[in-house]
Amino acid sequence: QVQLVESGGGLVQAGGSLRLSCAASGSIGTMGWYRQAPGKQRELVATITSGGITNYADSVKGRFTLSRDNAENTVYLQMNSLKPEDTAVYYCNLRNYRWYWGQGTQVTVSS
Repeated sequence: QVQLVESGGGLVQAGGSLRLSCAASGSIGTMGWYRQAPGKQRELVATITSGGITNYADSVKGRFTLSRDNAENTVYLQMNSLKPEDTAVYYCNLRNYRWYWGQGTQVTVSS
């Protein structure tokens, strides 16, 4: 059984920082984060392969950094210079031949 346990998130002022963590058990694969704001579709934030190759949405490049600890099967999303438009529910994702999702964690950036 695959489980994705997320932590981090919360409320921060614009320009601040937050770190999200996601620990996976039961499977391995490319991991990352997606987000969904109210009334919008879920969108890619960043992904990282088991080999460490990253992919970022243009909107977060230069501000967010995704890293991975393969020994712990955990990924970390460091979010700096946060903007109000980063406000969303952030979902951890693991994919191999299937896609798996965490329960989501709220990130709110106040102006």
